[in-house]
Amino acid sequence: MKTHFIPGAPAAIGPYCHAVRTGNLYFLSGQTPLDPDTMKLVGESIAEQTEKVFDNISTVLEGLGLSLSNVVKTTVYLRSMRDFAGMNAVYEARFEGHKPARTTIAVQENPMDAMVEIECVVEAE
Repeated sequence: MKTHFIPGAPAAIGPYCHAVRTGNLYFLSGQTPLDPDTMKLVGESIAEQTEKVFDNISTVLEGLGLSLSNVVKTTVYLRSMRDFAGMNAVYEARFEGHKPARTTIAVQENPMDAMVEIECVVEAE
């Protein structure tokens, strides 16, 4: 296994890395809508927060030489399933027709009270 810390992505708020590679797979730690410069949550709506999560995921992927087209599985953690439609609209637009496997669950609370957190499994080319 090899751990990766990606410049430009929000720093970990705990003892973990941005991604771990094993074989041809990367396991990306969950991303929340943190601004990497201020380490504060960005966005007041589920759409705004989901956009920032995808920005952060994309930063990690680009740091690994990959993109969203390499994602094979996501897990989406929503603070409320009432936010599903707003998250899903951004999710669909950001994946541009690519449809990785996905699990979406509601949790009592995300880190820093984010409305959404998304983790990914990614296949290296």
